[in-house]
Amino acid sequence: MKDFYIGDCVRHENKVITSTFVVVAKQIKPKKTGEPYLALTLGDRSGQLEAKMWDNVEEVLEAFEQDDFLKIKGLVNKYKQRFQLTIHKLRKLGDGEIDFSDYLPKTTKDVDELWQTLTNFIASLENQHLKGLVQAFMADPEIAGAYRNAPAAKTLHHAYIGGLLDHVVSLFRSCDLICRNYPQINRDLLLTGAFFHDIGKIHELTYNRSFSYSTKGQLLGHMIIELEMLQAKLSSLPDFPDELKIMIEHMIISHHGEYEFGSPKLPMFPEALVLHYLDDLDSKMEAMRAQFERDATLDGPWTTYNPSLGRPVLSTEKFLRPRKVAEPEEPVITVTPLDPAPEPTALEPEETVQTGLPGLNPTR
Repeated sequence: MKDFYIGDCVRHENKVITSTFVVVAKQIKPKKTGEPYLALTLGDRSGQLEAKMWDNVEEVLEAFEQDDFLKIKGLVNKYKQRFQLTIHKLRKLGDGEIDFSDYLPKTTKDVDELWQTLTNFIASLENQHLKGLVQAFMADPEIAGAYRNAPAAKTLHHAYIGGLLDHVVSLFRSCDLICRNYPQINRDLLLTGAFFHDIGKIHELTYNRSFSYSTKGQLLGHMIIELEMLQAKLSSLPDFPDELKIMIEHMIISHHGEYEFGSPKLPMFPEALVLHYLDDLDSKMEAMRAQFERDATLDGPWTTYNPSLGRPVLSTEKFLRPRKVAEPEEPVITVTPLDPAPEPTALEPEETVQTGLPGLNPTR
């Protein structure tokens, strides 16, 4: 097991550490002098860390690639309020030298409990066609195993092992609540759409070493993959109504909600619209939670800029936390002795003392 994780940076600021990481991204950039330097994104199960190597770069440029494991010695410091690593030395590791569980973040929730919650929701469906379709997917051991382990995204939200299942269970709970407020919503259809809306992520993303896109994922995207998966499974359910098939397909291709976000169609019936908004809400809430976790060491209530949200975000908990008021120091009273009063001076005979109103002679 690793001695140092990226989440430990706060305790090692301005210290030299030696640890192992997976290379999430690798770039070779020029210095102002024209010489190359390495800009890496390193990862382990506690997060990601930007790293730079400035010296002796030519010796290691071709020694490793993205998704390789490295042993690195370097200095942990802060730049623009974010931790980074200045690399002094590195070497590539073989698979036999590492424990894969050290490098990919994983849900803190019990996966078996999440799966059981999902199973219970599906058991509550009243439409037998929809229930049978979803249960056919859940009974497929290859699909079920991947559904329990896949991340929901590469970086934006629920980007950890078990993230897809965590996201869908959260989405199911929200769908169930909103159906109570809007009785015109077809609950069975909405939950079915929630189950399928991201199922293609099990083939779109790879997550053996780091989170990245498969070739199929890059070329097709998860929506097309989902339509293929749906069509393949429906071939064994010949009595499945065409109307329901079309509605599920529409929910799949419209759940991003906008053309510019990758949806070829906008949501055109209530269940599709609700799915889009609840999916977007759950994604953004998780993005905020993760941002607060990453910036937990910052003193103020504002986080750093979040690229997916397009803004920094305010931690309500930090902002409303009672501030400690420093107790006032005891005042220091300095007593300065008064100078002795001067002796009264006798008036000269010719001096006249005027009192009362001007112009009046006091002797009259």
